[in-house]
Amino acid sequence: MSAPLPPGAELVAPLPALNFLHVAALPLPRGPEAPLTPLAIWDLLTARPLPLMKAAFRLRDSISARFGVARIGGFSGRRQGQPQVGDKLDFFLIERSDAEVMTLTARDRHLDVMVCITTSGGRAGITTSVKTHNVFGKLCMLPVAPAHRLILWTMMRRLRLALAARPAAG
Repeated sequence: MSAPLPPGAELVAPLPALNFLHVAALPLPRGPEAPLTPLAIWDLLTARPLPLMKAAFRLRDSISARFGVARIGGFSGRRQGQPQVGDKLDFFLIERSDAEVMTLTARDRHLDVMVCITTSGGRAGITTSVKTHNVFGKLCMLPVAPAHRLILWTMMRRLRLALAARPAAG
């Protein structure tokens, strides 16, 4: 874990049972504009998919499909309408969505993944937790764990730049 758990962050399992936990956070800009919601953070994070991510997801899907795992396709960078609990954002199921917390999950027989986006205390936090269920789930996490840290670091860097470039409301 690279940062403390943000207030309100949810985990896919109790802390001692997790096989992976990563937290990234950054300060939100202060000003007269409306506070950013977790969904707005999601939109900023996924608006421009990272280079090579499409190829990485394609590789993941081709390998995982041989083991009966559903294809996920990756991040689309777009959504329609105002998603609600029970809807999907790309391959994630929305389990919670309010003004300060959005919890997204992807679960299968090999592992459960939860991404919790929080916007409280003047900070945006992304908490990713994983609970594996079998050897295949553990093997999947071998390349994913280090890649996730690099990908999220890059996405948070982009988020910081996007927030800095937002025009002030008023």
